[in-house]
Amino acid sequence: MTANRIAVFGSSQTRPGTDEWTVAVDVGKRLGNAGYGVVTGGYGGTMEAVSLGAGRTGVPVTGVTAPFLFPGRAGANRYVTELVEAPSLAARIGTMMDRTIGSIALPGSIGTATELLLAWNTNHIVRRNGGMPFPSVAVGKEWRRVGLVLAAEVGAGLEDLYWADDAMSGLDWLFDVLETMESETPRPRL
Repeated sequence: MTANRIAVFGSSQTRPGTDEWTVAVDVGKRLGNAGYGVVTGGYGGTMEAVSLGAGRTGVPVTGVTAPFLFPGRAGANRYVTELVEAPSLAARIGTMMDRTIGSIALPGSIGTATELLLAWNTNHIVRRNGGMPFPSVAVGKEWRRVGLVLAAEVGAGLEDLYWADDAMSGLDWLFDVLETMESETPRPRL
């Protein structure tokens, strides 16, 4: 695990000039201004926008790509300062979490859902075993609806994620939790 980096999960389909792009740039910038580097999936869309925002502040920007899984993608976006290539989707997400101290999931699709669900499931297991969860935020009403369905249908614990209405309030929560954790004993991780 590399201290002081946050994983940001989000859509590869986010386009420059959209509100989603602007929010993602602002998330990267705010993380960087707070002294946190970012780790993303390294490709375009939200990943690129977050990398752009963070890169403007001078913090490390790590992209964890999976070239064997995405052979049609041209590689990491131009704002990535450290490239890590993972051999599979599971290894990619695991690497992202292993290198970070928290995560925030912005709006996205099935890939973002997979990342969010791994953070959620990790927290479920760690919390039930008395450990300190991996601070994780899900941003937006879409993720909240997914959470409510999973809680109702399969018993997922809503308390294992922080459900934020918007990215900035999610970052506020994340920063508060991380500040509190700085003085605590390291948490067990799976």
